[in-house]
Amino acid sequence: MIRVEDVILSEDIATAKFACNISLCKGACCVVGDAGAPVNKSEIPVLRKAFEQLKDRLDPVAVKKAEKEGVVLGDSENGYEINCVDSGECIFVEKDHRGVTTCAIQNAYYKNQFNWEKPISCHLYPVRLKHIAGFDYANFEYIPELCSAGCENGKKEGIYLSDFLKKALTRRYGQDWFDLFMERCNEVRLHSNA
Repeated sequence: MIRVEDVILSEDIATAKFACNISLCKGACCVVGDAGAPVNKSEIPVLRKAFEQLKDRLDPVAVKKAEKEGVVLGDSENGYEINCVDSGECIFVEKDHRGVTTCAIQNAYYKNQFNWEKPISCHLYPVRLKHIAGFDYANFEYIPELCSAGCENGKKEGIYLSDFLKKALTRRYGQDWFDLFMERCNEVRLHSNA
């Protein structure tokens, strides 16, 4: 395990190689799973605003489901998650002509049509955070049908998971934290290669 301030991370975040290859996985992380992406309570108003602003570009089935059940499901005791359609797709999924799924929120962000990129749990994927007793615990959630293409691409390109997640981790914890984290990653890599 790696500890950086109040964050405990699994060592494979430092040693695994990973870089998304959306042309191969086709955005499976937005589609496959038994629940929607976990979200923080503070993200719920932003997600509702995103839904209202972007619903004309979402699948009509997703819009109907969100309008009936809500954009976000859950409660403070059990946690919150983005609603999904019955097939498992996130309600914010957009598909292109090749069948590649992407996030409508992130697409709007890239086009300067929305001022927020996406939920932090989506930005950090394939790392998942759990907050327990004042600490964040970060684990690499390797799921073969979601992650194998990204792992193969990371090995091919020589990109570590920690480097791939630089923007997301800096967004979550800040640049100073990320710099300390990279120091610890380099130490772990030195020991694992020794």
